[in-house]
Amino acid sequence: MKEFTYTIKDEMGIHARPAGLFVKEAAAFPCAVTITKDGKEVDAKRIFGVMGLGVKCGQEITLKTDGEKEEEAMETLSKFLEENL
Repeated sequence: MKEFTYTIKDEMGIHARPAGLFVKEAAAFPCAVTITKDGKEVDAKRIFGVMGLGVKCGQEITLKTDGEKEEEAMETLSKFLEENL
């Protein structure tokens, strides 16, 4: 299992457009991908889960990947967060 903690820098937090792109990226990998915020963990391959976290600017999330191609998934998804959120 790989973990990456990230503080959201986008003024709008995790909003629909980047969330949709993130879910699409996550779905491309066979491993389990989750996002945790304030103790609530959701499947990062489901848009309603990601949006349901209600992540605002300045809040911290933890991204986890576990399973086949977890390292490749973590590299791609952490880079996505840093570049887009």
